Amino acid sequence: MNKRVGTVYLVGAGPGAWDLITLRGADLLARADAVVYDRLVHPDLLARARRGARLIYAGKEAGGDSVPQDQINGLLIAQARLGRTVVRLKGGDPFVFGRGGEEAMALARAGVPCEVVPGVSSGLAGPALAGIPLTQRGVAGSVTFATGRRAQGEPDWEHLARAETLVLFMAAGRLDKTIRALVGAGRSPSTPAAIIASASLADERIAHGTLGDIALRAREAEIDSPALLVVGEVVALRNQVVRDESDLPIPVPPALTRGALR
Repeated sequence: MNKRVGTVYLVGAGPGAWDLITLRGADLLARADAVVYDRLVHPDLLARARRGARLIYAGKEAGGDSVPQDQINGLLIAQARLGRTVVRLKGGDPFVFGRGGEEAMALARAGVPCEVVPGVSSGLAGPALAGIPLTQRGVAGSVTFATGRRAQGEPDWEHLARAETLVLFMAAGRLDKTIRALVGAGRSPSTPAAIIASASLADERIAHGTLGDIALRAREAEIDSPALLVVGEVVALRNQVVRDESDLPIPVPPALTRGALR
């Protein structure tokens, strides 16, 4: 019986594209004995695992088939107790809406060594790749990350409506309800907004406009999950970053005129 307990590495796979994983994450993936991966991990990234490594799917899908979290925790513990080096490969960053904290705590309780390898969260990468700076001098000095889905109860919409820049994860499935909640909590329907699906991938889709019409634009662009909703004056800066004549113009509030940005 192998008494050596292996180490579990909670590795962030990045926002989607296989080459946006960190160097350390890629190195661990190439050396792991077992890889336990999520639904959003790109197949090209899995192809870079060590030949002979065990590839174990442990994904979750809203409204679809999902592997229970307790089962995932047990799987990680069992693989490590076999003496294996285990990479738990999670989309984005393990500790940003990825249940990485739950898994790390379960491993600690079981006495299994664990190391977190941060990844590039889609909440940061998606807007950046779309040409939307989440903060901008003179426009927005803070950003709030949140999810519209909660295991119990509703988000604090009044708090979220006051955010200078708001990035909502898992936004596509209940976009209309989210918009009504934000407007009802005081956010102006004229606030610039964008929704980004499959950030960094070949099928990435972006729709932008205002909070009042973003749901319609998302439907026209056939945007579905996974998607991010970005709300705030910084979204209008995309007009100055992205030069694409096919883009629909984003209404630019008076505060974002050239004089205001000096």
